[in-house]
Amino acid sequence: MPQIITPGTPEHEISERNARMFGSPKERLDFYRREIQYETSILANRTDAYLAAQSFLVIAFVSSMGNLNQSWGEMFTLVVPPFLALLGVLSSLNAWPGIRAAYKIIEHWQLKQSHLLRSEPLMGLAYDESPLFSEAETSLAGHRKSLLFSLRTPWIFLVFWMILGIYAVFIQLA
Repeated sequence: MPQIITPGTPEHEISERNARMFGSPKERLDFYRREIQYETSILANRTDAYLAAQSFLVIAFVSSMGNLNQSWGEMFTLVVPPFLALLGVLSSLNAWPGIRAAYKIIEHWQLKQSHLLRSEPLMGLAYDESPLFSEAETSLAGHRKSLLFSLRTPWIFLVFWMILGIYAVFIQLA
C-alpha cells in the first residue's frame, strides 16, 4: 500500500523503503555507470554525425570555391559557398542543443555517482581490493575536461563557417 513519508515517519521505515526502491549501493553504482556509458555513447554518436556532416560541407565548400567555369563559375562561386557557409552555421546552431543536453545528463549521473562514492566509502572496494576511483577521476573538473571536445566542436565550426562565409563573399567582390 502506498505511504506518504512525512517528517514524523520513523527513520528505519524510510531506510527500508529506500533499500527496496533503490537496491544496494552497488546496484545503484552499476545503474549510474550504465547511464553514464549510455549517455556518453549518445554524445559520441551525435558528435560523430555532426563531424561527418561538417566534413562533407567543407568538401562541398572547397569544391565550389574552385569552380573555374567561364560562363557561370563567377556567379556560382558568389552564391554557393556563402550558402554552404550559412548551412554550416545553421548546422552548428542546430547541433549545439543536443550535444549540450547529452552533456548535462552525463554531468547529472556523474554527480550522483560521485555523491554515492562519497557517502559509501567502501564502494570503491566493491569490485576488487584496490580503490575504484581516485579523487582526480571523479572530480567535476576532470569529468568536464573529458567532454570538452564534444562541447567545443559546434562553436569552433560556427566561427569557422562565419569566417569562410565572409571570406567567400569578400574574395568574389574584391
